[in-house]
Amino acid sequence: VEVPEERRSVDENDTLVIENARQHNLKNVDVTIPLGMITCVTGVSGSGKSTLTNQTLYEGLHRLKGGSGDGKVGAHDSIRGHENVDAVEMVDQSSIGRSPRSNPATYTNAFDGIRKLFARTRQANVHGYDKGFFSFNTKGGRCEECEGQGVVKVEMQFLADLYLECEACNGQRYKQEALNVTYNGKTIADVLDMTVDEAADFFEGERAVTNKLETLQEIGLGYLTLGQPSTTLSGGEAQRIKLASHLNGRSSDRTLYIFDEPTTGLHFDDIRQLLNAFEQLVANGHSVIIIEHNLDVIKYADHVIDLGPEGGTAGGEVVVSGTPEEVS
Repeated sequence: VEVPEERRSVDENDTLVIENARQHNLKNVDVTIPLGMITCVTGVSGSGKSTLTNQTLYEGLHRLKGGSGDGKVGAHDSIRGHENVDAVEMVDQSSIGRSPRSNPATYTNAFDGIRKLFARTRQANVHGYDKGFFSFNTKGGRCEECEGQGVVKVEMQFLADLYLECEACNGQRYKQEALNVTYNGKTIADVLDMTVDEAADFFEGERAVTNKLETLQEIGLGYLTLGQPSTTLSGGEAQRIKLASHLNGRSSDRTLYIFDEPTTGLHFDDIRQLLNAFEQLVANGHSVIIIEHNLDVIKYADHVIDLGPEGGTAGGEVVVSGTPEEVS
């Protein structure tokens, strides 16, 4: 990860200012967060990073933008400049779905384009199958024994639920009628078994599908299979799939994205790809805030806010704020 040749400069009129943040160990601090760039919030464990960023900034902005939620807003007086952003998104490591029905293909909407292609085939036209017939979430071509999940849930009384492969469709999710329809020699079940990399090659030229898949490739998730149940994804994979879906949604709204230690467990090359994705968000007019310990990410950021100096009662103050060069 190279140090950027130049850093974005702070526009005094394009900032958020949290005034008098005092939740937990935060000591009545005023914090200025520049927008339109990548900002890192750093500090030792227990210094107040999550309290400031997640509990105060995110929950406070979320409420100001009309969001509801159970999140308790950290104590503070006001967030000045909130009119400079239209929305706030917390991209955390929680699962993208609670059942095997959700997967990378459905979450990024790539599956929509795939189903349209199958519905356009001659076999589908002959039988009058529309794109809904190739959904495993609605009645039609899906296997009704497992309701399109490919697995049957067995509830265990004192243990976690078990998922066993459906015997009716052998885990393929679909009835034989749907599996008789092929696109370039592949069934819809074959496509769900492809990795993102394989599917990007297979659907080359079909931009409605490959645009979504290329975004997953760009952030290092080309190895995932399209139909991999979300319940089997790691926290880091789930977080990056969410990031991919935001990169695909070319929204005109100015959004503030908050990431909490997104590099945990990532290889150096994945970190570089992640930083490229953050750059893309900023290029689209958004702002990125990252709570991070990783030095590669910190040196790459445009602006650093360091909390501390220690953890617990000895923390909760802004030690220093500025470019990585100024902080060092």
